[in-house]
Amino acid sequence: MKIAFLTDSSSDIPVDLAEKYGIQVVGFPINLEGKEYLERRDMTNEEFYEMMRAAKGVPTTAAITQIQWAEIYQEYVEAGVTDLVHVTINSGGSSTYNNACKAIEMLGEECPGHTMKIHLIDSHTYSMPFGWYLCECARKVQEGAPLESCLKEMQDKLARVEICLSAYSLKQMKKSGRVSAAAAVVGDLMGIRPIISLNDGISKVESKVRGDVNVPPAMVKWVCSRVDNVKEMPYMIAYTSSTGKRDELVKLCRKSFGHAPLCVFSLGGVISANTGPDGIAIVFEGKPRRLADYAVPLP
Repeated sequence: MKIAFLTDSSSDIPVDLAEKYGIQVVGFPINLEGKEYLERRDMTNEEFYEMMRAAKGVPTTAAITQIQWAEIYQEYVEAGVTDLVHVTINSGGSSTYNNACKAIEMLGEECPGHTMKIHLIDSHTYSMPFGWYLCECARKVQEGAPLESCLKEMQDKLARVEICLSAYSLKQMKKSGRVSAAAAVVGDLMGIRPIISLNDGISKVESKVRGDVNVPPAMVKWVCSRVDNVKEMPYMIAYTSSTGKRDELVKLCRKSFGHAPLCVFSLGGVISANTGPDGIAIVFEGKPRRLADYAVPLP
């Protein structure tokens, strides 16, 4: 067997890990102020945060097309790959997954009779919540574990991933229409910070706190409400430009959960285009999803 791994830049897999595990990461196009950039090629995460702050408008992203995926698939066929593991951004937030489904059909027309098996997986989430588990899958395959068991384990993990996030400024969410202009202005003036859950691509405001100092404790409290035993709970910490707040959250999580995070990572352009440049998040393995517990997506 010759196995390959493929994903998109919304996975936020650091370059060194992608190279270590042989994962191809395809960049998303991002448009800001009328100019198109390719994530992971045209700017670093830190540069993008500053670009957002300086911009009058909001960044927008475009899906990776079926033609792009079909061309990439064909390259793998020609390279003699027998199994391609392809994990994408949540299909509820991007047409990228559906485009990949169509690309599989196109590949059959372009390469009739090919025998490459494409394991196309909808992550149902964003960022390293699926990037990390793809890395783990690739690592275990490299070490000789059976592909099928690695895929099953990854999908089980993905079915348990939850995200708790907070933005220290509602400016970007106001710009993108995720909160009303009035709510954003009042919220920022009064120092009100929303504690938001993200499960299966569906976001919900779980609570609101006043003042930056109360954000990390509120996030930790909500995470504890979702897990039976935090002492055994794998988790990660995400951040944008707020390195001080990142360090504060890591310290509190270590104390509250009794162990260090699996990793601490920065959010890339696709994700921070919606959250803004001033946010932090806890990613954790909770219980299997119960979507009935979650509200409809925020407007």
